[in-house]
Amino acid sequence: MRYPTLQASFISWRFYFVNSIILLTVAGLIGRMVDLAVVKRVFLLDQGNARAVRVISEPAFRGMIMDRNGYPLAVSTSVYSVWINPKEFSLNTPFLPQLSQLVSMKPKALYRLVQRYKNKNREFVYVKRELSPQIANTIKSFKIPGLYLQQEYKRFYPEGEVTAHVIGFTNVDDQGQEGLELAYNNWLVGMPGKKLVVKDRKGQVISDIKMIHNQVPGHDLILSINRRIQYLAYRELLEGVEKNIASAGSVVVLDVKTGEILAMVNQPSFNPNHILPNEKASFRNKAVTDSFEPGSTIKAFSIASALDSGKFKPDTIIDTNPGWMRVGHHLVQDEHNKGALSVTEILQYSSNVGVAKMLLSLPTNQLPTLLHHVGFGELTGVGFPGEQTGKITPQSSGNPFGIATLAFGYGISVTALQLAHAYATLANHGETVPLSLVRVETAPKGKPVMNPHVADQMLTLLESVVVNKGATGRSARISGYHIAGKTGTAKITSPEGGYEKKHYVSSFIGIAPVTHPRLVVAVIIRDPKGKVYYGGDVSGPVFERIMEGALAILNIPPDDMASLNQDPKTK
Repeated sequence: MRYPTLQASFISWRFYFVNSIILLTVAGLIGRMVDLAVVKRVFLLDQGNARAVRVISEPAFRGMIMDRNGYPLAVSTSVYSVWINPKEFSLNTPFLPQLSQLVSMKPKALYRLVQRYKNKNREFVYVKRELSPQIANTIKSFKIPGLYLQQEYKRFYPEGEVTAHVIGFTNVDDQGQEGLELAYNNWLVGMPGKKLVVKDRKGQVISDIKMIHNQVPGHDLILSINRRIQYLAYRELLEGVEKNIASAGSVVVLDVKTGEILAMVNQPSFNPNHILPNEKASFRNKAVTDSFEPGSTIKAFSIASALDSGKFKPDTIIDTNPGWMRVGHHLVQDEHNKGALSVTEILQYSSNVGVAKMLLSLPTNQLPTLLHHVGFGELTGVGFPGEQTGKITPQSSGNPFGIATLAFGYGISVTALQLAHAYATLANHGETVPLSLVRVETAPKGKPVMNPHVADQMLTLLESVVVNKGATGRSARISGYHIAGKTGTAKITSPEGGYEKKHYVSSFIGIAPVTHPRLVVAVIIRDPKGKVYYGGDVSGPVFERIMEGALAILNIPPDDMASLNQDPKTK
């Protein structure tokens, strides 16, 4: 009878033991749930978010650059970058050959890329940037694990090499590197947007949480450049450089009243849409970054300073016989002996002897002071990267040869933009206005820097350089317009010192219409190796074609009706 009691007791003990185990397990699970859901809730949420929640950047649209009439010169287009997570990317994908072809990489190179960074525990590696949306969509259709696409923007320049030196270009990250893209980078870039998203383990965005801040597009930039005049200047400069077998050239077109730069071009140029590895030397905007000795173009200011002294008038006679003069231990000479010349004729025939004699009779600082006032040796204020100030070599009363050579454009270095700006001061009755590469809504007030009567006299004298037979600027005449201008031919300095033989800078700077000056065009052609090298022969015809076209584009009426129906080359 006691056996059943023992059996019942054993069963009862086992029942309670199992229930206890179950209860302890349930209690443990409940405790663990409380620990995870309550005690460690914040910590676990943070850990989960750290693995799934990401802040992603949305690129901002870079501002457009436009010409003065709103035509786009630089725009941003949508492109895509391909990147991989080497830990997830599978080299066994059957799409590897197609992928390699689309990103312009050999399969072996792609394999080495993945292995190299997989061993370094990298999770983000660019494969190819700046792919078109069409190629990006094809790559996306492969659905290769560990391969991702990222939207970005790339600059496109509709005018290509025509505006390359002014606009510049951006790098692969859409940051300005040259030209106005660099100078106005902070204005153009805008601010990328940021938002919180949830990503899956493959890195794909599965939901948006919230926008941290929206994208702020960059500001647009409206330039002073007139696209049609820019193209005209580029085309004619290219022809002039090629025809004269020259190494380089620059052209600047200014609006006299507003100080706006309507065109600025250089040769050789480059295509900013497809930059080649060996083109770095062509990036410089030589019109502002390269200085040169201006030669006889500076005589306009030498004679202006002589007239301003009161010692000379346009009809004052200077004896240039026998076509040369000794200054210290040096010779100053003319190409031809012209004998006794008036001040006007000295400018017409570009007599070194005549202008040197006048300047040597004046105080030492007379000419350097005027040159500084009209902007030589100073920054122009346009803010272009790499702009040079040029230099006026200090002269002392004990060095008369320095004054003599300065009078005809040696011992001074200038840029094409400075030279154009100085001539604009002559055209604007002796008042200088600030230069601008950005469109000007209201013409600024000019600052008087020279005697207005002398400036007006110089316009008349400079017109005689173009009109009178035998003068150096006859090639620059334009039917229907009074033109004032000056030629220049200067030897190129040698890096070893002195001057290079048979290497010249040929230039022409002109103003039109003389009765109501509106435009200044400066043409600088470096080292022509053709049959001629004088500024009137090399740069004069280029000036004539650019100025004639610009006057027509701007619809500036003729001021010389008597010559309107005549061929200026036969007058």
